[in-house]
Amino acid sequence: MNALLRCLVLACLLTGCAAPSSQRLPPVSTLFDDSRFIQPAVPPDAARLFAMSPAMRAHLDSAPFRAQLRNRGKERGLVAALYDAGELKLEYDSALTRTAAEAYDARRGNCLSLVIMTAAFAKALGVEVRYQNVVVEESWRRSGELMVFSSHVNLTLGQPVMGEKSVGAERVLTIDFLPGEDVAGYHRYEIPESTIVAMYFNNRAVEALLQQQLDEAYWWARAALRQDAAFIAAYNTLAVIYRRHGDLALAERSWRLALAREPEHLVVMRNLAPLLAATGRAAEADALSARAAAIEPHPPFYFYNLGMAAMERRDYAAARTLFGREVARAPFHDEFHFWLGIALLRLGETGQAREQMALAVQTSASAETGKLYAAKLELMKKGGAARFQ
Repeated sequence: MNALLRCLVLACLLTGCAAPSSQRLPPVSTLFDDSRFIQPAVPPDAARLFAMSPAMRAHLDSAPFRAQLRNRGKERGLVAALYDAGELKLEYDSALTRTAAEAYDARRGNCLSLVIMTAAFAKALGVEVRYQNVVVEESWRRSGELMVFSSHVNLTLGQPVMGEKSVGAERVLTIDFLPGEDVAGYHRYEIPESTIVAMYFNNRAVEALLQQQLDEAYWWARAALRQDAAFIAAYNTLAVIYRRHGDLALAERSWRLALAREPEHLVVMRNLAPLLAATGRAAEADALSARAAAIEPHPPFYFYNLGMAAMERRDYAAARTLFGREVARAPFHDEFHFWLGIALLRLGETGQAREQMALAVQTSASAETGKLYAAKLELMKKGGAARFQ
C-alpha cells in the first residue's frame, strides 16, 4: 500500500480545541436555507456508502477469498483477501471520495474510501466494525483561494474480549492505511459510524466546492450536518459555501455556531475574521485574528508564502530555510518538497534537490501530480533542470 494514504476530511479555509459550550445551542436546521440552492437529481444518501455491488459480492464468494477466510479467520482473512494478496491492485487517489462500490469498481480511493469499502466487506461477513480518528499532524493543500486540510481515520475489526490475557483478544485487528510505524504513538479515539458518514458527505461537499459547484456542495454539506451535528468541519464547509454564494449573514451564522461548539477552532476563527472585516467590524476581526495568532503564531503556508517571496527576489538561501521549515512541520505535503528542491537546485545543491523532488513524487496526492513531479525529477537527473520552476 502507498505509504502516504491520507483522507481528505475537514475544512476549507478561505485566502487543541476547547470543550463545547454548555449553553443551549440552536438546532443545526436553523443554518439551512434550501430555497437558495437547486436540489440535486440524486440527493445524498447514507445507505449508498456501504452498499455491496454484485461484483463485490461475487468477489466475496470467490474461492480464493473464501480460502483466505478459512485459513486465517474472518478478520485477518478479509484483510489478506482484499490487500495482502494484491488481487485488487488498489491505487491511492485523493481527487474523489468514493462509496464502497465506487472504490471497488475504480480500484482506487483515498483512505476514507478504503475504510468504507473495507467496512462494507466486513459487514457482509458479520464482522463487527469500529472506527477511529487518529490524531496526526494536519496536512494542507491549496486550490486557488481555498485551502483544504486532511485528517486520518482507520478501523478495527472484531469483537474485543474482556481481560488483558484473554485468548480471543487477538481477534481484534486494526487496519490502517498508513504504515504502523507512522501511526504508532499517535492518540486515537473511537468515532461513531455517523461521523464517518458525515466525513464522506463533507468530503463530497469540499470536492464540489473545488469545482465551483455551489448547489451540489450545499446539499452535501447539509447532509453532513444532518448526519452529525457535532462535526465542526461541516459547519465550516457550509459557511464557506454561503460566503462563496454571497450569503454573508448565513456564513457568519454557521461560523458562529461552530465557535459556540468549539470556541478555539482555528480554521473557523481564521475564516470568520475576514468576513467581519469585510462587513465593517474591523475591531472584532482584529481581536479574533489576534486570538488565533496567540494559539498558533504561524498558520499553514506561513513559511511557504515567505519562501515564495524569497524566490521572487532570488534569495534562494532564505527560500531553502523557509521551505525547509514547512517540510519539517508538514512532511507529507508534496508542494513544500517541490519548492525546497527548486531552491536547492538554484543553490547548486543538485543531489539534495533530487532527493526533495523524489519526496514530492512520493507524497503527491494524485497520480497526475506525481507524474508531473516525476518528469521534473527525470529532467533533473539528465542535468537539464536549470531553467524550470
